[in-house]
Amino acid sequence: MSLKKSFFLIVVILLIDQVSKVYVKTHFMLHESVAIFSWFKIYFIENDGMAWGTKLSDFTTFISDRSAKVILTLFRVVAIFGIGYWLYDATKKQGSKILIIAIALIFAGALGNIIDSVFYGVLFDDSISQVATFLPETGGYDTLLYGRVVDMLYFPLIEVDLPQWVPFYGGKRFNFFEPVFNVADMAISTGFIMLIVFNKKAFSKRTDI
Repeated sequence: MSLKKSFFLIVVILLIDQVSKVYVKTHFMLHESVAIFSWFKIYFIENDGMAWGTKLSDFTTFISDRSAKVILTLFRVVAIFGIGYWLYDATKKQGSKILIIAIALIFAGALGNIIDSVFYGVLFDDSISQVATFLPETGGYDTLLYGRVVDMLYFPLIEVDLPQWVPFYGGKRFNFFEPVFNVADMAISTGFIMLIVFNKKAFSKRTDI
């Protein structure tokens, strides 16, 4: 698979990711949701940390949330250059199609979330109790590097009230699948799953491109 084809795949994923995020950001208030099916909802939340809403400052006591946010964003920026070089090197060495597609998916997903983290703070105003505006006259909700990642895909496949006899969680509401994510997250996860499941094929050299 050529670098040109992998670049096309990256552009397509980025467009879908960013269009979906901008649409949700400019049409939904924070925590607003719309049920598409009983098992699928568009549920708008924002994440300023790592996966599942975790923050770097959750693991340290000497780093503030804002400092941790900058560190995480800068780490992501550096990492994207490394992934980009990996993709270039894989195509140059005629790596397997599975490997190149997987790296392209990871690159596109990482770049999609980096765009949110770096720019969304200055491109949009806040979404709390209002629908955000793109390029508001009064300025964005924060500065560069302090943007929050937009998540909206929610799949509550199972929602039940657990019986009282269940240890520790009896009487509580159980949701599966509870995390809310976006297209970029899907691309990253798919890329990593491909590398794990098709490990031997991914890292075997192929002669056809």
